[in-house]
Amino acid sequence: MSAHLTAGASGAAEPGTDRTVVGENLSLPLFRTLSGVLAGHPYLKVVVDRAENTWHLLDTGAHPFHVDYVATRVLGMDLAALDAELDAFNASVYTDPERRFLLGVLSLHTEREEGRERPFLVLETTEADTMHGELLAYFYEFVRVRVDSRLPLLLKPANHGQEEELSAISEQRVPRILSHELFGSRERTPLNPGEATGRLRFFRTAEEYTAAEAGLGWADIVAMPCLPDDVPRVAGFINTAPITPLSHTNVLASGWGIPNAIVQDLEQLVEKEGLDDTWVRYRVDEDDISLRRLDHEPGLRAPAWHQQRIRLEPPLLEDAPVLSLHRLRRADRDRYGTKAANLGELHHVLDSRTVDLTSFYGRPRPPREDLFGHLAARLGLTSTAYTAEQLRFRAAEFVAEAVGAPEGVALPFALQQRFLVSSPALQQGIGKLKMALELDATDVLDSLCLHLQHLIRHTPVPEAVTRQIDQAFPEAAASRGRLVVRSSSNAEDLPGFSAAGVYDSVTTVHGTGELLDAVRQVWASLVSPRSVRLRHQVGISLDDTYMGVIIQEYVPATLGGVLVTCNPTRRDDFRNVYLNCSPGSPEQVVDGTVLPQQYLYNTVEGGGRTVALGSWGQGLSAAVRARLADLSLTGRLLQSHFSEADVDKPLDIEWLMTERGDFRLVQIRPYAL
Repeated sequence: MSAHLTAGASGAAEPGTDRTVVGENLSLPLFRTLSGVLAGHPYLKVVVDRAENTWHLLDTGAHPFHVDYVATRVLGMDLAALDAELDAFNASVYTDPERRFLLGVLSLHTEREEGRERPFLVLETTEADTMHGELLAYFYEFVRVRVDSRLPLLLKPANHGQEEELSAISEQRVPRILSHELFGSRERTPLNPGEATGRLRFFRTAEEYTAAEAGLGWADIVAMPCLPDDVPRVAGFINTAPITPLSHTNVLASGWGIPNAIVQDLEQLVEKEGLDDTWVRYRVDEDDISLRRLDHEPGLRAPAWHQQRIRLEPPLLEDAPVLSLHRLRRADRDRYGTKAANLGELHHVLDSRTVDLTSFYGRPRPPREDLFGHLAARLGLTSTAYTAEQLRFRAAEFVAEAVGAPEGVALPFALQQRFLVSSPALQQGIGKLKMALELDATDVLDSLCLHLQHLIRHTPVPEAVTRQIDQAFPEAAASRGRLVVRSSSNAEDLPGFSAAGVYDSVTTVHGTGELLDAVRQVWASLVSPRSVRLRHQVGISLDDTYMGVIIQEYVPATLGGVLVTCNPTRRDDFRNVYLNCSPGSPEQVVDGTVLPQQYLYNTVEGGGRTVALGSWGQGLSAAVRARLADLSLTGRLLQSHFSEADVDKPLDIEWLMTERGDFRLVQIRPYAL
């Protein structure tokens, strides 16, 4: 028994055939003959030739790119000539207001009306297209009269610029649908690709999940409205309510390499197919989600991660000082933890004009040798005579103008070590926990961890340790202002182990007493039952695991969020940065307390589009969206520096916008793919 949750491929051309038609009206059968599938929806490429007053309906299997078709089939160019002047040719079809060719896509969708499904078509351009309002109207009207009149046709603006252009044109003349209206509430959305065989465990409420949590194992596929951040490592996730791809649980799914998707009608499928508590094969990719019930319990072997062994570089525990963040560099992660070291490196980047932030754009993206010309345009370098040095300087200048780094201090691992050895009770508790881990006595781990956490939170901090904190951050001692205390471990942001959401941060700290309590809470989170179990599963030794602490002044935020310098639902998309935001702090985006607004920003050709409005009733203003475009480009430029050897390796950046409209980056880490 199989439940395919999105459409499969259709209409693929036989090798060597080309069914492209020119000048014909479009019927639904012809659409299906020529179409392919993208993001789960059948689609068809169209080219309008204004000079010939006709259009071309491309056979998707034979012509994957509009530009190649126009150049070779209509204009008679060869591909070598096209590649030699590709950027100029693209400008002639995507940005020239007097262009001859209008390039677009028709996609097929359905809506439920009075219990019946009704098909409708959506017309859109590529995301980089800068058609003005009247040209968009002409494009729509040209296509409308050539499409079967029984099929409703809507125009979808491809970017924020087109939305603004269309605002002056009536919807009676150009019926339209916005991206977030079309996709933001769809029932099924792939989040993290993967395949798993396991037992489906469907929980309708958080209470049902809590009652069964202790019995969940590595072969289970957990389905519920919103998975908790402390979900154990299992075979797969299914969310039955909307979430963002940047949630902690999806970051965990990505880091663990397990399938994850949104399937809002899962309850109906479970009841129809009798899937709950049965063995299923679950598969998620960019265009398809499937659940297939198995007739018998499969003979499963323990997953590869059961044998996974992650080795940490031994931390340096010499008597390192408490340091201001701006004095740290990336190499200090073995004394202060990854988060603190990355924030120190960010300070260095922002203070420097010599750091090269352009290397992502220097990598060949066939057929281009590099994307430096696109970057120069994004940075406002209008002259084509710029040098590589000028481009690097302008990129560094742009980033320093766009964002700031938080002020604060970092507590080294050595302070935690001095605290732990100061108490015989703590040493005894650590010894018992180590013994249980060596014996794999998982049945007593939780109680030992909770007892040790209690001891850490209530053991007095040695006076020498307290004095070091006060001397390095004296304003914290007397200030009644709010502080933020964040974790910075050496056991996070590792290949195969992201630890997103595993360790504690405390964001409501006032004065010395609360500060010491918050520091101990962060230290204690290193031995929480969940963090200990997750590290134990991948062979990270407790002996090698330490916690640094970041102490920062609290900065009030009007807007906060997370961006990743990739498109997490389209892994081959090198253009876009995915950005989420909500009022207030970034934590609301990742912890699931609100459903954030979601945007994609093109950091090559420029432009952005709204993916979902989340819990909000309306989108951000054009001015704020333009600022977010600058923030997204900043993230892409920082990727060149922080990703080290592989400039395509994306970053996960937490950010906030202050009451004055400035951006602060409060965390930079690798994004688990």
